[in-house]
Amino acid sequence: MTATRAATGAGPAPGAGTTAELQARWLSGRRPRTQTTLDLYCFAHAGGSAGEFVRWSGALPGIRLWAVKLPGRAPRQDEAPYRKIGDLVTDLVEQVDFGRRDFAFFGHSLGALIAFETTRALRRAGLRQPSALLLSSMQPPPITTRRSVHLLPDDELLAEIERRWGALPLLVHEEPDLKRLALRYLRVDAELADSHEYVAEAPLDIPITAFAGDEEDPGQLDWAAHTRNAFAAHLLPGGHFYFRDPKSQAELLRLIGDTLATEI
Repeated sequence: MTATRAATGAGPAPGAGTTAELQARWLSGRRPRTQTTLDLYCFAHAGGSAGEFVRWSGALPGIRLWAVKLPGRAPRQDEAPYRKIGDLVTDLVEQVDFGRRDFAFFGHSLGALIAFETTRALRRAGLRQPSALLLSSMQPPPITTRRSVHLLPDDELLAEIERRWGALPLLVHEEPDLKRLALRYLRVDAELADSHEYVAEAPLDIPITAFAGDEEDPGQLDWAAHTRNAFAAHLLPGGHFYFRDPKSQAELLRLIGDTLATEI
């Protein structure tokens, strides 16, 4: 990636640094209490932080969870955000050493799309791919929704975000400072989602497991055409953020653990 990309708002220019420094810039995770043999990289939803997934560590013994940290949001909020998924995926593949040992990807909503495209980019580059792809609450490509959501006025943007991904906390609407902060993140992530240009390729050779809340569009489970390997789909009680309900979260983590058990 060149400095020109940053100048055009397409994403941050690469900083100098060792492999360890790049890993620390892109990833955060807790040191596991027990030995682990597989890494699970988690990609967050629009406006969210993958850090909430790191708290799942205790429920997934044998797996080390990593949150993928994107520029433009805490703790990298002072960096220029990516505005094109293609640029983001290119830099993830170039700068993050995912294949140090066996690993899998989990992505929710926008994060599922990023995880999917990163997997395909790893394959194109001839690099090690995840042993499993876990995709949550995302319509599989090709996606035909409108591609200019990020250009909407503030209130219309929030309404469209809620239509796509579920209701925002009431405080976001009631507190002006919180609303401005939410709009900052959501507008960038909406632009990132709108930038996606799907190019058809051969199905992946790794298993895919899809998840969604039973109050969502069941079409979000239709990922079977994107793999030549095993495919499974699970509906769990709840809406777009079903995993925030304690019972649904427990069931999701059980399913993730069972899915990855053969890789540990």
